This record gives sequence, structure tokens and C-alpha cells, in this order.
Amino acid sequence: MLTSMLLAGALATVPCESLKSLTARDITVTAAEVVAAGSYTPATLPSATAPSAAAGRGAPAGTPLAAGRGRGGGRPVALPEHCRVSAVLTPSSDSHIEIEVWLPTTTWNGKFQAVGNGGWAGTLSRPAMMTALAAGYATASTDTGHKSTTTNSVEFALGHPEKVTDFAYRAVHEMTAKAKALINAFYERPARLSYFNGCSTGGRQGLMEAQRFPDDYDAIISGAPVYNQLQLSASQLARQVEAIREPVKRLPPEKITLLAKSVVAACDAGDGVTDGIVSRPDRCSFMPSTLTCKAGDSPDCLTTAQVETVNRAYAPVALKNGTVVYPGSSRGFESGMRMPEAPMDLHYGPFRFIGRQDPAWNPMSFDLDADLALILKTNAASIAAADPNLARFKARGGKLLLYHGWADPGPAPANTVAYVESVGKTLGGKQDDWMRLFLMPGVGHCSGGVGPDQADFIGALDRWRDAGQAPGRIDASKVTNGSVEMTRPLCAYPQVAVYSGNGSTSDARNFSCKNP
Repeated sequence: MLTSMLLAGALATVPCESLKSLTARDITVTAAEVVAAGSYTPATLPSATAPSAAAGRGAPAGTPLAAGRGRGGGRPVALPEHCRVSAVLTPSSDSHIEIEVWLPTTTWNGKFQAVGNGGWAGTLSRPAMMTALAAGYATASTDTGHKSTTTNSVEFALGHPEKVTDFAYRAVHEMTAKAKALINAFYERPARLSYFNGCSTGGRQGLMEAQRFPDDYDAIISGAPVYNQLQLSASQLARQVEAIREPVKRLPPEKITLLAKSVVAACDAGDGVTDGIVSRPDRCSFMPSTLTCKAGDSPDCLTTAQVETVNRAYAPVALKNGTVVYPGSSRGFESGMRMPEAPMDLHYGPFRFIGRQDPAWNPMSFDLDADLALILKTNAASIAAADPNLARFKARGGKLLLYHGWADPGPAPANTVAYVESVGKTLGGKQDDWMRLFLMPGVGHCSGGVGPDQADFIGALDRWRDAGQAPGRIDASKVTNGSVEMTRPLCAYPQVAVYSGNGSTSDARNFSCKNP
């Protein structure tokens, strides 16, 4: 009966558990139960596999479990009562895409917010779902078609090209379609607006949606997008292998600290405020050679080989013919500089399991030119979300909000700037009426770092898409142990925050956004 209602479009409000009867194409609903209002962490959410005691929508399904450890220090989040649906999607014979859709029973704001993944996924993004649900959204997440105990693993791809396609773009699109169908069935009406919110891999997923499926979402948040993920991994792996092969090029932790402090000392005041944050990396001309040891080696200097390593971190990684593979990191990222003792599986995984298709392949044999060319001949090339032609997304009134931490030690902020500028060149005309980028001084990968990293991007996006209030600035906070240390405006690129000269430099009200 529910299937016919969905297909006919004559939707009616149904009890939560009735959603288990959905038998639409390529979906099997494995659980549907009402979760009682209460404080939860990801570790304490019900399993959504056991039968619920609730027979209808709005009836409690027991009491919240005791608070446990979850992302964000294990702090519990107050969640409203909701209908929690688990399902498996099978768009191909080798697909097994798990999704969850959470539907508020009494506090729905009429909107849908899907959330993205990190790394190579393999798990549902429940912390982000909890944030969305607490704000009144119906929300959904997917594991992208495989299960993994770590988001660094790419083993799922060995011998499974369809799972690579699922990870690349199909899982999020299929999740979106099925989540909207469930929303229609449960509320007897569609979501008024649909948003996608992700960072890192989630940022790539957001751009992929805008490029391939522009009708899926009305507005998208794309944070630190790894839109050319294979090139990022190739550049990181090339640097790691070089430093491991030649240990003299490695910087020990104390020298990374020396470097970071030296960059801050040289460039902190570039924005007119001395606050321990390199706010204008584009104006920072710090040269690592100023730290070169005058004789031998000592803790307060860098050897010539170590200076070379730092210079390479700032410089683009290029093929032998000079073609740039990936841009360098921005000055100010140094405290997050990585010197692993062995290549990271996050980066060598795609070349081992997709490019070489050999689980015994030694990443120390990595050859930038050969291995990148090899993997780009496989369907892994579909992981890229680098198409700058967003004409269809723009034409339907879509809004795209991007952000990136200037101190990101992984994906380079310059890479995101390059994408935004390529969109501008491709489409021409005025871009900031539908696409805006916010660079975050002193902030690491998606969050963390010395800069203010807490910002209400989803609130800004919602006001932009729903009320037509384009964000010229978004105030961000630096929070430590629950206390706000400082606030600072994030400005729509290319504008930057400028201190008025009066009042506390820890108060965003004393700054304005101006062209550099």
C-alpha cells in the first residue's frame, strides 16, 4: 500500500513503523522505530535493528541510554523525538549502500539536511546527523556503500568497481532520492527546502551533487572540499615517500614547533593585529632559509635538507613535465605539518587497491607520474568533482557556500580558491549572488587550530536560500572548554577582516569586511 502511495504521489501521514513496508525500487527498509527525546551521543543511540515498542508516529520507543563517548569529547546532544529509518540501497548488483533517515515527529522545520562523510567513508555520519536533527531538520547519511572501522581504508575497492562508483557519486544521490521519498511518506508533503552539508570528503560530495545532480539540493555547504581527491593523495604520498626515503629531510616535532613559531612571529601582524594567528597568508613572505643552521645541526635551526622539505610543502607538486598536480600549503599551517614514519593508508590506499589492484603493493615504490596516470585510467577518475560548469545549479536558484581553514595541513586552501575562480571564469557575470567562499584564518582541516573555528554556516545558508539574505560575513568563535575565547568575522572572499583600531581584538564587532 505504501509503495503505491509513493508511486502515485498521493502521500499520507503514516505511523513510523509503517515505513518498513516501503518496497520501492532498489531499497529495503530494515528498521523504522520512534526514538524518544533525550540526550544522546553517537555511541548511545539505539541500534535501530530491534523492534520498537511504539506502534505509531509520536509514541516513545523507550528511554535514552546513558551518555557515552562520542565525537566532540562525548558531550551528549539533546535530540527531539524522531522516527529513525534504516535502509539498504542496491542500485547495482554489487551495491550495498546503508543509509539512515531521521524524521522529527513534533519539531520538524519543514526542511531536509543531508550530511556528508570524511576520508573514504565506510560509516554513517551520526554526529552531523545529530546536529541537524537538534536544529529541527529531517536528516540523512550514508556509508557510501561499504563498511570500515576506519575512514582511511580503501580495501573495499579491490575487485569492486561498482563500489568505487557508489563512493564517487551514486550513494549520495541514491540516499537523497530515497530520503525524500521517506519524507514525503511520513509528513504527507515534501521538504520545502533541501540542503547538503559536508566538509572534506563531504565537501567533495556537495560539489559533486551540484555538478551531476543539480536538482537534488536547493543549497549546499562545501567545506575544505577534496574535489580532486586522487591528486591530493598523490601529492601527499609523494612528499611522504621522499621524506621517508631520505630521513635527513624529516623535521622532528621540536623543529616543527620552531618553524610554526617562526612563521607566526614573521607574519602574525600582517593583518594589523597581533593575536597569534596568520590571518593573511597571502601577505606572508616568510622564507624557511632564515632558519638555516650556520654550522652543523641544533634544535634552534633547520638543516639545508629540512629547509628543502619546508619549501616543498609550500610549493605545488608537479609531474616531471611541469604539470601541476596539486598546490602547496599556505604559510600558517606548520603546526599541523605531518611527518609520518610510514606512508599513510589514507593516501596510498587508492593507488594500492584501485590503481595497482594489488594488496601487496609497496607504497614506497610510488612513482608520481606513473601511478597517477594509472589510476586515472580506472573508474576512480569519477571521484573527481572538479567540473566548474555549475550553470544548471545556478539557474535553478541554488546557493553554494564554501569554506576552508587557512591553516589546513591536508587539502590546500589554494585548491578551493582555484575552484571558485574557475567557476567564475566558466560562467562569467556576477558570482557572489549564488556562490560565496569563506576562508578561516588559523583554522585547520574543517575545524581546530588557533583560529575561530565555530561558525553557523547552515544558519547562514538557510537565511540566504530561504530569506534571500546573502552572507557578507559570518561571525566565528574560538571555544575552549565551553567558553568563548574570541570571535572574529569570516568574510566573503576576496574580502578580509579589518580591525577598526578600537576595542578588543577578541570581539568580532570591532572588525569589518573590506577588500584587500
